[in-house]
Amino acid sequence: MAEITKSYESRDVEDKWYAAWQEAKCFAGQAAPGQETYTIVIPPPNVTGILHMGHVLNNTLQDVLIRRARLEGKAACWIPGTDHAGIATQTMVEKHLKKTEGKGRRDLGREEFLKRVWSWRDEKGDMILKQLRQLGCSCDWDRTTFTMDPHYSRAVLTSFVKLFDGGHIYRGKRMVNWCPASHTALSDEEVEMRPTKGFLYKLRYELVEPTTTKDAEGNEVPLTHLILETTRPETIAADVAVAVHPDDERYKHLVGRKVWRPLGERVQIPIIADIAVDPAFAAGALKVTPAHDKVDFEIGQRHKLPVIDAINADGTMNEFAGPELAGMERFAARKKAAEILEQRGNLIEAKPYENNVGYSQRAGVPIEPRLTQQWWLRYPRVEEAKAVVRDGLIQMHPERWTKVYLNWLDNIQDWCISRQLWWGHRIPVWYAKGVDREKLTEADLRDPRKIHVSLEGPADPQNWEQEDDVLDTWASSWLWPFGTLGWPDDAAQKAANFEAFYPTTTLATGADIIFFWVARMIMAGLEFSRPGAPVEQRIPFKHVYFNGIVRDKQGRKMSKTLGNSPDPLDLITAYGADGLRFGLLQIAPLGQDVKFDETRIEAGKHFCNKLWNACRFRQMSGEMSDNSSLAAILGRIDPARFDDDDHALLGALLDTMGTLEKSFAEFEFATATQRLYSFFWNDFCDWYVEVAKARLQDPAAKVHVLAVQDLVIREFLLLFEPFAPFITEELWHLLGYGAEKAFLQETRIETVATLTAALAGRGATIDGAAAGRVEQLKQFSSLARQLKADQAVAQKRDVKFLALADTAGWSVLAANVAKLARLVGAASIERTTAEPALPAIVTPLGTLYLDTGVKVDSATERVRLTKELDQLAKHIAGTEARLGNIAFTSKAPPAVLDGARKQLAELQGKRAEIERLLVAVG
Repeated sequence: MAEITKSYESRDVEDKWYAAWQEAKCFAGQAAPGQETYTIVIPPPNVTGILHMGHVLNNTLQDVLIRRARLEGKAACWIPGTDHAGIATQTMVEKHLKKTEGKGRRDLGREEFLKRVWSWRDEKGDMILKQLRQLGCSCDWDRTTFTMDPHYSRAVLTSFVKLFDGGHIYRGKRMVNWCPASHTALSDEEVEMRPTKGFLYKLRYELVEPTTTKDAEGNEVPLTHLILETTRPETIAADVAVAVHPDDERYKHLVGRKVWRPLGERVQIPIIADIAVDPAFAAGALKVTPAHDKVDFEIGQRHKLPVIDAINADGTMNEFAGPELAGMERFAARKKAAEILEQRGNLIEAKPYENNVGYSQRAGVPIEPRLTQQWWLRYPRVEEAKAVVRDGLIQMHPERWTKVYLNWLDNIQDWCISRQLWWGHRIPVWYAKGVDREKLTEADLRDPRKIHVSLEGPADPQNWEQEDDVLDTWASSWLWPFGTLGWPDDAAQKAANFEAFYPTTTLATGADIIFFWVARMIMAGLEFSRPGAPVEQRIPFKHVYFNGIVRDKQGRKMSKTLGNSPDPLDLITAYGADGLRFGLLQIAPLGQDVKFDETRIEAGKHFCNKLWNACRFRQMSGEMSDNSSLAAILGRIDPARFDDDDHALLGALLDTMGTLEKSFAEFEFATATQRLYSFFWNDFCDWYVEVAKARLQDPAAKVHVLAVQDLVIREFLLLFEPFAPFITEELWHLLGYGAEKAFLQETRIETVATLTAALAGRGATIDGAAAGRVEQLKQFSSLARQLKADQAVAQKRDVKFLALADTAGWSVLAANVAKLARLVGAASIERTTAEPALPAIVTPLGTLYLDTGVKVDSATERVRLTKELDQLAKHIAGTEARLGNIAFTSKAPPAVLDGARKQLAELQGKRAEIERLLVAVG
């Protein structure tokens, strides 16, 4: 058995074991007949992506789940892959072409441009998957899927054809988010709202026929114009009406009249009434420009207004904007429009104004609401998608997201599934040559003489032209849970063992894509997988875990622009992959955002070092016996030699195992990591290892004590492996816990029940009361050291303690006096019945006095005790408030209430003792 080195070198260990795992195909998803499975599909990162802290959190969570499943004996399958990321990839390659060759995609043509994209993808597209290996992710890499792979592309196009044939897909001219830089429609997810500074222009729209209105005093006064406000004067030439609220008394008498449009062709436009108008905003009148605003478009639809499009696809103004603005870039046109309006007397004022404006996430330019011909999907299986979540077949964690999900489905709108890109799945639609695409009706779309829809294309391609648009990226990734398992090809599904691994078990993702991806996957699974089967066999997953967003200490999202996003690979180099994983999960509560703090990652590294050193100390403490099985270790444990420390340690181990079992069931990973930390650092290292040093000097007890340590380390490595796979694998082999060529994951992790039974089979039953007694000793020793520190004698070991304790307290102290004296650094601990004038502190086992041989400074001691009393008063007040709060007492379990009342009584008793000590000090 190799010797454990003095220091832990994470990089060497990580490289060694990951290579060994891959060579041995440790991560292969293979299920024996009847074996329980656990499947995860990775949220496919963009093929353009590189590892960032959000990826680290999300993929660490998935790896923790999949590794735990392996330890539980399940057939675990974690399917990796990447998304072709249509707009992001096309934009990146275009920028590269422009920079290196001075060309755009249209200079190359579609076919040549796509060759360049594929070349870029083949060269750099798997970078993020390689980086995930450095994090320790245990994906079944042989199953890696790319959303543009031939078999997956066929799945995507098959879904389109099926949905079209089922009447779910249609083509229509509707309002979309338009990117003037990329020349494509965008999903809402691809648009980010940014606070943008501009101007709010206050304008005068002249009435065609002046009239009168009443002033504040009720007097009739002339009315020659309406006041409107807008941030976009460049679109005035596309105004087709002015709208007011039907209940606005200021304007009721004007509805039906007309105003002169102040820019562009001088024409009359009507004043209409519509409930979409907010009477409280500005002057309560709204310019209606259906081609350039979604709300305006809906108003126009209701009132059958004409549509005037004044902005080109590239963001320049066209002839409908008027001769003064035609050809100008939209923001230059805005400035010019304001100048013209001012010259004409229509501009009253332009005041600085900040509002949220939608920007293209990739191109970084403001989007335009734009009317374009697009392909749309009427979502299938909407009611079923509600039911499976409402009925608990799919559970969301945290549960609050269920309401958000259901609310979205209640208000769902058709999905724009087409994109004006070249990189992506080209829509499998062909138009007969000569057909006017702009005039196609719903009936025309079903006419095989005009439209052809299929996977293979028409038999006479020379008479047809294929649709130029590609499908929205989400229209491929919504098939991910079953598309990665071979659907729709029967042979491919059999090879991927679709029957065993679908439905998948858990999806871990961000809540920001609950609508764009999660909800859509649920509908796709219900629609396409196992037609006719019971709903529980068609859902894509059973659990959805929504992790939070990783932010900086100030709560800001991490970004390159802010310079607040550390490189995960630098963190792995500095702190090890295990340190990064464990440290990050400790600060990642269920569903809450994570405030990143590098010191916590450093603490993760320190914990790994603590584990390493503790195992090294165990190796140095005595001979390493047979550790190859649980039975072998239990065979060396002697129940007759159990003392309170043994009982307390093994009881804490069982409690830790129970905490993790509950934490995994409830997706409470921060709770799990914190319990692992406190158990190993506090219960094992700081207490048991220290108190066991004396017992190791006794040859008769040594074998038993070392066996207890071997048992605890073995079980801890199994518990810790999902969080820190590298160091646990290394120590597992160095301490001889498995066969030379067997990996840790091949061992089945014990449950609380199985380990309790195994101990009982050896004749060891854990004494629950021992934990309470040991906890008192821990507190006693901690308070004794605190008292020494307060008196500036922390390093002296010749001091004497006197304990004023009742019979029960002294009996515990007397039984452990030698151990305690060694732990706290004292020459002796003796009982006293007097109340000496010495520095004192109240412990659970009595009042402890410190005799340093130096006269006590009464004033200093009074200050110290007063400070302690003040702190105690705060704790008592808080506990009393909690017990006096009916919201707490009416919901808390009886055991929790009893514990709070017991704590209050103990605090009150301690307060009384400190008050007595203050009186004694004088």
